[in-house]
Amino acid sequence: MNIKKLIQATSLIGILVFFVGSASAFNGDKVSAKDCSYGGKIKSIEAVNEYEVKFTMCKPDPAFRAKAAFTPFSIQPKEYLDSTGGGGTILENPIGTGPFKLEKWNRGDSILYSKFKDYWGKKPSYDKLVIRWASEGAGRLIELRSGTVDQITNLSPDDFDSVKKDSSLTFIPVANPNTLYLAMTNTFKPFDDVRVRKAIAMGIDRSRIVDNFFPEGSEVASHFTPCSIANGCTGESWYDFDLKAAKALLAEAGFPNGFKSKIFYRDVFRGYLPEPGIVAVEFQTQLKDNLGIDVEVVVMESGEFIDESTNGRLDGFYLLGWGADYPHVTNFLDFHFSASNPQYGNPYPEVYKVLEEASTIASESKAKPLYSKANNAIKSLVPMVPIAHGASASAALKSVKNAHFRPFGAPLFHHANPGKDTFVFMQNAEPISMYCADETDGESLAVCQQVVEPLLGYAIDSGNIESRLAKDCTGNSDATVWTCILRRGVKFHDGSKLDANDVVASWAAGIDVSNKNHKGNTGAFEYYSYLFDGLMNK
Repeated sequence: MNIKKLIQATSLIGILVFFVGSASAFNGDKVSAKDCSYGGKIKSIEAVNEYEVKFTMCKPDPAFRAKAAFTPFSIQPKEYLDSTGGGGTILENPIGTGPFKLEKWNRGDSILYSKFKDYWGKKPSYDKLVIRWASEGAGRLIELRSGTVDQITNLSPDDFDSVKKDSSLTFIPVANPNTLYLAMTNTFKPFDDVRVRKAIAMGIDRSRIVDNFFPEGSEVASHFTPCSIANGCTGESWYDFDLKAAKALLAEAGFPNGFKSKIFYRDVFRGYLPEPGIVAVEFQTQLKDNLGIDVEVVVMESGEFIDESTNGRLDGFYLLGWGADYPHVTNFLDFHFSASNPQYGNPYPEVYKVLEEASTIASESKAKPLYSKANNAIKSLVPMVPIAHGASASAALKSVKNAHFRPFGAPLFHHANPGKDTFVFMQNAEPISMYCADETDGESLAVCQQVVEPLLGYAIDSGNIESRLAKDCTGNSDATVWTCILRRGVKFHDGSKLDANDVVASWAAGIDVSNKNHKGNTGAFEYYSYLFDGLMNK
């Protein structure tokens, strides 16, 4: 070989070495628990390579894919998390990979988005998305009929028939499983006495509430979890209305003439609670007339109510509910009755220990006896009273093509086609923040999920789990290791490229208390805690 060819060959080898070296230069991040004694499910999260993330569990978690598709587990850039410290700017200005970029949050009025032209998936047919809000169902419907908005959420039950008959509108039934419940906190008297709680369960005429204040298709709750969720309504059905037995229990507990208390609620329309103020007064009336319990009705601001109730700080009754986030019984039971949830006061080991075991069993039939046991324990202990599974609906202008409302999660608006440049959606309340990882209210999750995306997602017409930022997440034979393979070429709104370190950083901010970015809005990161049995490295 002559010298010229030798130089050329050497140069080529150098170039190859350079590229091979560059390809292998990725330094994968990892977050891990000190050990599994903290009681949670996640042992470690590791960026194996640029496009592979491995979740190693302390115990089997067959529902991992369903959870990983839920909006709070969405991904933001590692560099952005680091620059914000997981708080401050990120609460109002998320950076994601979604079909829309956030332009401006006009506090008290609206949120403006623009189409993300480099979106990896189906791009919106229009350029601008606007989300507004109004607390009254009648007000939302007036705006829809006037054409100032294109779709609204949570139709008032009184308007179902008129919308169905209106040729200019599309009536959209919402198939989201939900539950309204009347809750009590056992660290406050007299709710520390199970006899009092059981008397309340027997002394409320739940059928009267559903018949008078809920739309057609609603049901009196037989269990906390709706029967449409597998293993949701196994075990004994809830107590019948039995006023004689209820009064006897109250007298036995030392309250033959009732007692004084409060009933708290937030004036936010929900599918599980379509008439919050009216229903609160109905409970007030029933408690007084049926049991001699004199309660003051207290309406609270939405954010304060959620914070106080979920942290077990309300010293009376309170009205709250739940709409399914993902299609698994763990979404209802594990969230509300976990060992780390202070909502009802001191958690109930008779419930959470059974649920911890049940959540590790993939087979629905094999898990059924445990869910029956858990539901029976909930009935016996009465941390709350399940009232109703409410029917609900959305509505859109007839001119909007593919208007929808998913069974799990809010609409994905990039699938809709308004036939014009701007699509306007109106929900019932302003979000608390736009950092999905540390929020639980539906309004916050609805607005942020247009911007950020999780590894997987739910189909717009079912609970089927679909690919999002990961092509898929697959588990080993006992569901203790889950490996997610990321899409290549996905860009964030700031132009950076998605890689496995972004996934580790986003999850670490939520699950790892020792992580520098574990700040958020409240710092509670409830979904991380409840759905994965607690936060690591406390």
